[in-house]
Amino acid sequence: MQLFLGFILAIIIALLARKAHSLNKSGALAAAFTGTVIFGIGGWQWAILLLTFFITSSALSRAFKKRKQGLDEKFSKGHERDAGQVFGNGGVAAFFAALHFFFPESIIPWIGFAASLAAVNADTWATELGVLNPNPPRMITNLNKIVEKGTSGGISLIGTFASLAGSALIAFLASLLTDNWSLFLLITFSGLVGSLFDSLLGATVQAMYYCPTEKKETEKHPLHTCGTETVHIRGWKWLDNDWVNFACGAFGVVVAMLFII
Repeated sequence: MQLFLGFILAIIIALLARKAHSLNKSGALAAAFTGTVIFGIGGWQWAILLLTFFITSSALSRAFKKRKQGLDEKFSKGHERDAGQVFGNGGVAAFFAALHFFFPESIIPWIGFAASLAAVNADTWATELGVLNPNPPRMITNLNKIVEKGTSGGISLIGTFASLAGSALIAFLASLLTDNWSLFLLITFSGLVGSLFDSLLGATVQAMYYCPTEKKETEKHPLHTCGTETVHIRGWKWLDNDWVNFACGAFGVVVAMLFII
């Protein structure tokens, strides 16, 4: 019965998100699947954490539109999340929700679930709020190098604080819902480090391209926003932003597990 109710709830949320243009068709289908696993197996506590991530990230992606004008050309996708983005952000969390089915008495699936969501939430908040920083970001691998806003691997003071806040929100709810406040610092730290790992990948091995018309670096491929074919300039071609997001959540889990195992 819980699995069936989880399926119904996931379908409703996916349809509402599709109507609000937060998800495209493939994203809605992927969200229905991951939502069914998380809501149906985990229950309402797990649902609250997932919905907190989804609602806040969707709201932030729409906020401060004027400050974000011109940045869409750098990102590989728009504000309507597709299946790749859904699985990239929620795939690790869904795995730990499924693991909870086999080990219902263990705290490890809950910690893994919360740490992965804390990491992707931290990364999303940093990306969406980092543009508010009055000064341009600096490359995480070389803090003396100033880069354009929206550049993969770029970090800023406001973006880092936003990342910390996004991670702390998930950690707060994960602690509150289980009445286990020893998890707060663990999950907050794991989420923050996962977000920084995302930036490190963006600065080093994530696939990046160049638009010869606009003369700008971008994640978009094969075509830039202007319609010009982009040229691969660095990184592993298979490692797009979806895989980087997946690695962000996974690394948050690794950090958390290092402290408890």
